[in-house]
Amino acid sequence: MATRTVLISGPESARIAAATALHHARQGSTTLLLAADDPHRAVDDLLGVRLDPEAVELEPCLAAARMDEQAAFRAALDGYRDRLAPALDLIGAQPLDPDELAPLPGTRALALLRALPRAEAEVLVVAAPPPAELIATLALPAQLERYLARLLPEQRQAARALRPLLAGLAGVPMPTDKLFEARAAASAALAEAAAVIAAPGTTVRLVLDAARPAPRALARIRAGLALHGLPLDAVVAHGAHPAGAVDSPDPWLARTAARQREQLAEIAEQLNVPLLTVRQPDSLQALAEELYPAGAPRIPAPAEPWTEDRLAAENQLIWHLPLPGADRTDLELLRRGDELVLGAGSYRRVVALPSALRRCTVSGAGLVDGTLSVRFTPDPALWPRG
Repeated sequence: MATRTVLISGPESARIAAATALHHARQGSTTLLLAADDPHRAVDDLLGVRLDPEAVELEPCLAAARMDEQAAFRAALDGYRDRLAPALDLIGAQPLDPDELAPLPGTRALALLRALPRAEAEVLVVAAPPPAELIATLALPAQLERYLARLLPEQRQAARALRPLLAGLAGVPMPTDKLFEARAAASAALAEAAAVIAAPGTTVRLVLDAARPAPRALARIRAGLALHGLPLDAVVAHGAHPAGAVDSPDPWLARTAARQREQLAEIAEQLNVPLLTVRQPDSLQALAEELYPAGAPRIPAPAEPWTEDRLAAENQLIWHLPLPGADRTDLELLRRGDELVLGAGSYRRVVALPSALRRCTVSGAGLVDGTLSVRFTPDPALWPRG
């Protein structure tokens, strides 16, 4: 597993990812550039090399490979074929032959999750899918593990001794241990991917077209990343006008450059992360130097949720969840048992409440300066007395 993983998403992600990988390699870190952006081989065209799942060395410390959806899909099914065979027999299903298998919608996400923990490099740079798809992919391990816990809870394995009795009562054979073995294998694979996603060295870097910056759309993406605890380390505005364009004698160019500068300034203030404006240099080395200028500020660590104790003064606990970029009109909040269902636009996440808050009722919420603050009041029936 790489010690640093940079996922780059958005327009021109192939060029930005290639320049990012080049920078880390020339800093002396063994670096792997993984093309996972699209099936049209934009990274291949940029490098002039046809990439395959087997990494090819481009220069010292730098290699590149392409994620293989077909191979990942087949490997996943091969791994579970023997374990699921008894369950298929139970319902009379015929297993598919490997030659029949073709990637289905969504297999690109599974292939990326499978590739992340297998990177043999100090730095992994991923030319990633578009932002919405990337966020859904990175949120998938936690969601799938949640589904597995509901459908096949580990505690059910304690009922193995009752299966012969249940089979006799039901008149049909009950699922064997193979089904639970498949569940354990799936959990282990999801845990591997989740470990990479949650690692301190994993960050997301968004690329936008400086000619069409779309601040509101970018803010929604930022909120989606924050909702799932995915750190955004920077935004790259690709194809920005030169600094002197605002003083151009051409009225159209001066007006366009001024408007672009205003929008980029709004984005920088709104997202509170470094905004890197790059033009279209002739070489990847020149682009790498623009992305990583000498003396660049250190990227701050993302803020974590925290609980504020106001019991003495207001009989309340406040749970603060950083959601930069979120709009109050897009927020949804629902308490369900010991969990909180959070929604930010099209993004949704279920989070477990800290133990103290489970003994409270939700009494209100507010969004201020990119932080969602949920107010909890102790439930007298559950809160310790005295």
